[in-house]
Amino acid sequence: MYHFSSLVKTLSNSTKTNEKLEALSYYFATADEKDKPWVLALFSGRRPKRVVSSTQLKTWCMQKTGLSEWLFEECYHTVGDLAETIALLLPEPERKAAAQPLHYWLEQLLQLTTAEESVKQSFILQSWEELPNSERLVFNKLITGGFRIGVSQSMMVNALAKTYQIAPATLSHMISGNWAPQTTLLSDLLSTENTQTDNSKPYPFYLAYALDNGPESLVSPEEWNAEWKWDGIRGQLIKRNEEMFAWSRGEELITDKFPEFTPLLPLLPNGTVIDGEILSFDREQNRPLPFQSLQTRIGRKNVTKKQLQEAPVSMLCYDLLEWQGEDIRPLPLRERRQLLVQLVEQVNHPALRLSPSINFDNWDQLTALRLQARDNGSEGLMLKRIASPYQVGRKRGDWWKWKVDPLVIDAVMIYAQKGHGRRSNLYTDYTFAVRDGGQLVPFTKAYSGLTDKEIAQVDNWIKRNSLEKFGPVRTVKPELVFEVAFEGIAASGRHKSGIALRFPRINRWRQDKKADEINTLDDLREILKQYG
Repeated sequence: MYHFSSLVKTLSNSTKTNEKLEALSYYFATADEKDKPWVLALFSGRRPKRVVSSTQLKTWCMQKTGLSEWLFEECYHTVGDLAETIALLLPEPERKAAAQPLHYWLEQLLQLTTAEESVKQSFILQSWEELPNSERLVFNKLITGGFRIGVSQSMMVNALAKTYQIAPATLSHMISGNWAPQTTLLSDLLSTENTQTDNSKPYPFYLAYALDNGPESLVSPEEWNAEWKWDGIRGQLIKRNEEMFAWSRGEELITDKFPEFTPLLPLLPNGTVIDGEILSFDREQNRPLPFQSLQTRIGRKNVTKKQLQEAPVSMLCYDLLEWQGEDIRPLPLRERRQLLVQLVEQVNHPALRLSPSINFDNWDQLTALRLQARDNGSEGLMLKRIASPYQVGRKRGDWWKWKVDPLVIDAVMIYAQKGHGRRSNLYTDYTFAVRDGGQLVPFTKAYSGLTDKEIAQVDNWIKRNSLEKFGPVRTVKPELVFEVAFEGIAASGRHKSGIALRFPRINRWRQDKKADEINTLDDLREILKQYG
């Protein structure tokens, strides 16, 4: 644990990418072989499920320290991180434990999955009593999953590529797929034999950059393929050796969540990997449903017959990555697209649809077509150079997403709460309301969109204009008006307003408007009627 704690400290204290890469590369070159896959898992979205809840950790810490709940909460909201708060509050270790590697602690935690609460409590308290302060902090973070140290999956890939002298694109593919850190060594993942024998292994996704200033800078329209940008779950559908797998972009195996794909097993040829968007589809009107209809399927262990009927899914196919068992990503898009068109026509099943290309002659024509995006149930346009290979990660130049302008509404702030991490002493999380007759009705929260200078100004105003306190939340005078932007809107029985927004954020601080000039709940309902 000491070596991993030292790595976390180095990564946390550094703001330079090269320093973090050096630290990660050195760690992978020198660490315990059983620790390496755990570090890869922790920093690349494969952290195991939590076996101890935040409430349990908080309760046991208060019992250990004798703190009252209100005082613990004040400390927590000042620090902004539960793991760090507990590490700071606990007394000095009562005894020193024998040094153990990282994998020992994670495997011990996994063994608690089905244990009684008393057994979990005993293990946690004993660990707190024995671990030194620096390792105790990391131990808490292993439980809470709160590693916010600026390490992305691409950084992990680059560090491993540097250590093992493997091309990043190749390495990204090697560490994907269905593996568990408690049963897999990093050396196994990085072997060519493993890559060839894992039938479930997806390819790393190619991601687009946002096109902010229009397509004119892309020069020749004839060099580009345009498609609608769909709002669903980006995924890959794989068939190898008479088995089929569906993966999300977050590398979650989701085959069982979408039984609509099961009939495709005998129809797809072996050695096929399709990249596309999983969408709920209205098959009568032949158009995708809003993302909210797909949310009813996410996170459920079992899909009901009613859900299958109300929100059936299809994969809208973008690209073909593997064909007849051969990796065809280096081929130009035009060739991959031709094969994809033939495949979808051959399969001829409603669970597999082609994302249609958009015909256009010039950029002005495409700009006009983009305005129809929401009417088609899409977020905008995708532009892909027809000569482009399928690359790894977010690469600038060949793939661009050109989204429509967001929907906006003017609202007044009514509640505020402090943020987390470096913003734990600032009020950065806001709740907004619109008018409904003579009342203010809360309808969304947002915490992003303001500059640091604006955050400081708003924080100062909140501290001077708070009305009531409910735990970490402050009610404030309903005076500050903000323009809230969002990508989608849906009816919701869980919200007082009856409305839920998709990706809400602050678009701008409307210092030119007063609270009596904000939008109304009827305005939101009108947007819902038009775009919901």
